[in-house]
Amino acid sequence: MRKDFDPAQLAPNAFYHLMTATVVPRPIAWVSSISRDGVDNLAPHSFFTVASAAPAVLQFTSVGRKDTLRNVEATRQFVVNLAPEPLFEQINATGADFPPELSEFDEAGLTREPSLKVRPPRVAESPVAFECELHSTVGFGRSTVVFGRVVHLAVAENVLDGDHPLIERLRPLSRLGRDEWGTLGEVKDLARPAYKSSGAL
Repeated sequence: MRKDFDPAQLAPNAFYHLMTATVVPRPIAWVSSISRDGVDNLAPHSFFTVASAAPAVLQFTSVGRKDTLRNVEATRQFVVNLAPEPLFEQINATGADFPPELSEFDEAGLTREPSLKVRPPRVAESPVAFECELHSTVGFGRSTVVFGRVVHLAVAENVLDGDHPLIERLRPLSRLGRDEWGTLGEVKDLARPAYKSSGAL
């Protein structure tokens, strides 16, 4: 037995909570940006994924017109920092609705690290930073999907095995429903099978 929900018959906020509780876990784009006035912004966005590998493009969604979106539209640059478990409290703190003239870096006690190819700074405490230039945006009602072309990737050496980032060292956080967050948990390793035709040659 299932219970049915029609998005057209529910308030948008009600269906939002259903979606975020069932589309799980969701990786977090911890996006740093900079305003026209030079104020650094940092905010977590849990509608986030890879849009393309070649060219390398990441995407995240701004629900409503938040400082991150306004900054990216104004400067056309941003950084996606990995959201790791040891920074759980700071990541959550940067989700507060600070006024635009305050920087979440300062409010959360985080360290700015200069980026190599874009103006917005990286989060020095985060092990991974994707420096991005705005590719395009697409609007859906109150939401805006932001596509960023990756122009540089910086990964901390202490999370690498050669050139491969180790998941147990990255320890990424994820978002679940309500105020719930997910940690890495058990990792299972299973190779993808290859299809083999049963026909004789």
